[in-house]
Amino acid sequence: MEKYILGFIFTTINVNSYMTIAASIQVIDPGNQGYPPALKDRLGDDAPDNIWYIGNIQLLKIPKTALFCSKICPGEAILQAITKAQEWRDNGRCIISGFHSPVEKECLKILLRGMQPIIICPARSIEKMRISKEWIEGIESGHILIISPFNYTKHRLTEKQSEERNELVAALADEIYFAHISKGSNTEKLNETISSWGLKLI
Repeated sequence: MEKYILGFIFTTINVNSYMTIAASIQVIDPGNQGYPPALKDRLGDDAPDNIWYIGNIQLLKIPKTALFCSKICPGEAILQAITKAQEWRDNGRCIISGFHSPVEKECLKILLRGMQPIIICPARSIEKMRISKEWIEGIESGHILIISPFNYTKHRLTEKQSEERNELVAALADEIYFAHISKGSNTEKLNETISSWGLKLI
């Protein structure tokens, strides 16, 4: 069933369409060859000691675009973001994001209709996290990776964890797409934080 609220389409999903994965969770640390050097280069001492993941860790090695959007977003920016997501899907671009804000979630829906790489970064532990069958299919086919710097004690979302997650996403990216930055938002704070990193903004 779909609900139309403030211009967005929200889909009510049956709980039975979700699954949990525990056995598939793996972890890498700075001593591991798979740990991205960009994290130490950009985050320094704030780089996570561990990254827990489910899926194809090799996706971290390919060019990536980070997607960010403030929770409050004007209609014109929403349409531009949706168009951009369609382009990324059709061009096979790897997108990394927390996919948490309404616009980011809408973009994820579009991306999931394709087979291009997607890296999903929740602002919480991925242990005991419910994962949709659609995501699991992408994980099994090798084009979806879920990563988190948070251990099993961090099951609830907090503003601090969201900020840390956003910095992780930006540090792993080769270029950044801000669909919209609201004044005084965490997205604005992130933009200021990464301004010295030399990342391409699109």
